[in-house]
Amino acid sequence: MNYTGAISTVRALPLTGLGIPVLLVAMLAMMVLPLPPMMLDLFFTFNIALSLVVLLVVIYTTRPLDFDVFPTVLLAATLLRLALNVASTRIVLLEGHTGTNAAGNVIQSFGEFVVGGNYAVGLVVFAVLTIINFVVVTKGTGRISEVNARFTLDAMPGKQMAIDADLNSGLVTQEEARARRAEIACEADFYGSMDGASKFIRGDAIAAILILFINIVFGLGIGMIQHDLSFMQAAHNYTLLTIGDGLVAQIPSLVLSTAAAIAVTRVSAAKDMGDQVIGQLLGRPRPIAIAAGIIAALGLIPGMPNMVFLTLGAMFGGLAFMIKQKQDAAQTQQAEQIEEPDVESKFRDLSWEDVPMVDVIGLEVGYRLIPLVDKAQGGQLMSRIKGVRRKLSQELGFLIQAVHIRDNLDLSPTAYRITLMGVPLGEGEVYPDKELAINPGQVFGKVNGIDTRDPTFGLEAVWIDASLRDEAQTLGYTVVDTSTVIATHLSQLLHQHAHELIGHEEVQHLLDMLAKTSPKLVEDLVPKMLPLGAVLKVLQNMLQEGVPIRDMRTIAETLAEHAPTSQNSDVLTAAVRTALSRQIYQHINGMANEMAVITLDPELEQILLQSVQTAPESGLGIEPGLAEQMISELNQCVQQQQTGNKAAVLMVSPALRPILAKLLRSLAPNLHVLAYNEVPDSKQIKVVAAVGGKGNNGMNR
Repeated sequence: MNYTGAISTVRALPLTGLGIPVLLVAMLAMMVLPLPPMMLDLFFTFNIALSLVVLLVVIYTTRPLDFDVFPTVLLAATLLRLALNVASTRIVLLEGHTGTNAAGNVIQSFGEFVVGGNYAVGLVVFAVLTIINFVVVTKGTGRISEVNARFTLDAMPGKQMAIDADLNSGLVTQEEARARRAEIACEADFYGSMDGASKFIRGDAIAAILILFINIVFGLGIGMIQHDLSFMQAAHNYTLLTIGDGLVAQIPSLVLSTAAAIAVTRVSAAKDMGDQVIGQLLGRPRPIAIAAGIIAALGLIPGMPNMVFLTLGAMFGGLAFMIKQKQDAAQTQQAEQIEEPDVESKFRDLSWEDVPMVDVIGLEVGYRLIPLVDKAQGGQLMSRIKGVRRKLSQELGFLIQAVHIRDNLDLSPTAYRITLMGVPLGEGEVYPDKELAINPGQVFGKVNGIDTRDPTFGLEAVWIDASLRDEAQTLGYTVVDTSTVIATHLSQLLHQHAHELIGHEEVQHLLDMLAKTSPKLVEDLVPKMLPLGAVLKVLQNMLQEGVPIRDMRTIAETLAEHAPTSQNSDVLTAAVRTALSRQIYQHINGMANEMAVITLDPELEQILLQSVQTAPESGLGIEPGLAEQMISELNQCVQQQQTGNKAAVLMVSPALRPILAKLLRSLAPNLHVLAYNEVPDSKQIKVVAAVGGKGNNGMNR
């Protein structure tokens, strides 16, 4: 047998978190297996120590929720004590005829020393402890636990509304609001558990009484019948053992009951019990002074223990005087602080921290859409937004900032609003309990629901019940849930405004990442050749024209090559686009070797070139009618290309491309503007239309 491997396996087992399982196994063992007196002494001592530790932890805990595992500990301690009762009962009944030391030294000590060996006194002491525990402490604890649980549950809606109000007013952040909501839920769980745990204590007290009578009655019978003891000898042995067993179990039970009572009577103040008592009970000198006077007056009555009353009255009077002196000193110090110039106290709260920073990306939702954001309620919007950020970051080449989500009571309950730098970009209205069936262009029937339009692309759509999802998909609709609708709208807007999302910090991060593989390139580029702002402007231009910036090495090398000759951002952008021609081509036309393009009539292109050369700063200086005609013809060409499921590409000279791209960005948003030198040498082009000709409504085919 391989003992070495077995030992190694045992050593590899995790040893943390084994306390509770070992305790449960030990309790089962005590109920089934006979324990020697030495082990019984050890467990009884451990039970007493455990109860004292729990009591002290409750006393010095600042808030009840800081010890929220207390109900579980109370259950474990109660089961341990009951298991010890079973084990001790077995030994008392089996070995009680041998003498009072049959069940160990702990039970013997409590039976003889604590009650003086008199079982009658022991019965009285046990009865008094049981009455205190059962009638006073346990009953009060159970009632307070029940009331606390009920009031805590009733107050939850109001506390939630208060948190929402603070969140709407900007007093707390989303993280703080989430932590407060979690604390409220934990508080409700704690007091509900304490309501049930109080029943453990009550049942334990009842069980102690029953065990006492069972041990005495059956012990007398076993001692007199089986072991031929006299009545007095049997009563002496078994009663003292039973009383000792009861006391050694009842005292820890009383300690735990007291701990439970302290826990449920505490208020949620960030102070331990000692600070609360000293601060509130001894915080006012007048009640202490009045009590000192009454006690001193009782000490003057003939026949009373005058010395005791007068001494105690003097002590209370001295305590009241000390508290008064301390309060007067504190008030004097406070008055000195108030006498300082008021100007500072009036304006000290005004600082730059009071000026709120604008969220880069924001999402505001109506109150009915809050469950979409809350993961505890099954909301998927947070994970969808995280997926959108990850996808855009991978596509564009830089990290998209976090989306700050907040509720807005000014919006309609089912509306949402997307903001960029505090300015609304888009908004829409959704139904959280429905799904959106989008008409992709051709469907084979009508589905029942609320007619609307897709907020992202403006397509015809219908809000339907979730039960109609399969029917709508069969008819050709594209069905998405509410979270996907909002996430898609957010993704589209962020993609359109990607150039506004990148700033100096993001560019610096990109350069730092590039420096890990090309340190010399980054060192020579920024700031020796170009300032960081110039690199930022080039990257913004690229993103504004829909070109990702994933290939930072090529971009940096191109900027380093052309920076000595020109610092103009448009010139540098054109150079970078040429260097990224393969990426741009693939982004537009995929892996196809031939790309259909639209060109300008040579005469029109010459006119535009002359206009640019004459006044390069003013853009295209052409007649409005000619410009309108050109844009109209371009839109016709774009529609024809889209009908054939092909990308619309306008190819012009490099000098015209930047100006035409800016002009057509909003007038023809689906048109890509490329320069001649931006097409890779390995690819072919096919001219499908020429804008500005004289035939065929201005187009030459």
